[in-house]
Amino acid sequence: MNRRTALAGVLALTTGLALAGCSSSSDTPDLQVIGGFMPQPVNDMAAGFLVVQNHGTGDDRLTSVTSPLSDDITIHETRDQVMRKVASFDVPAGGELNLERGGNHIMFMKLKRQPKQGQKVSVELHFEKAGAIEVDLPVKETTHNPKKQ
Repeated sequence: MNRRTALAGVLALTTGLALAGCSSSSDTPDLQVIGGFMPQPVNDMAAGFLVVQNHGTGDDRLTSVTSPLSDDITIHETRDQVMRKVASFDVPAGGELNLERGGNHIMFMKLKRQPKQGQKVSVELHFEKAGAIEVDLPVKETTHNPKKQ
């Protein structure tokens, strides 16, 4: 009886470890940020745009953004030409989150300084699973829109 109990315990432990390994490795986001920019602000507000690509097998979520440029940064959704603050954006496995002009974006309020064209603004994107990713947003001319180029 002791031998069977010991064998059953070893099998249960091995199976549990194997399943735990499978579930954690199959649910891993692999994020890359591309195409980021900030149009040169004309007042004490600015917007940030970028694309987050998820090459992993697990979903993730952008939950917040921080930057030395402002203590008041939010993420906004735009629907039917109306923008509203949201708590997070999904970044699906094998997909992307596109923050673009006229659409979803990062909103910087009460700027501490006025960044000029040619400079870079450091931001930290905070994700639910992947943690923080630091990105430098190049400051472009006020009217910059890569979709129209």
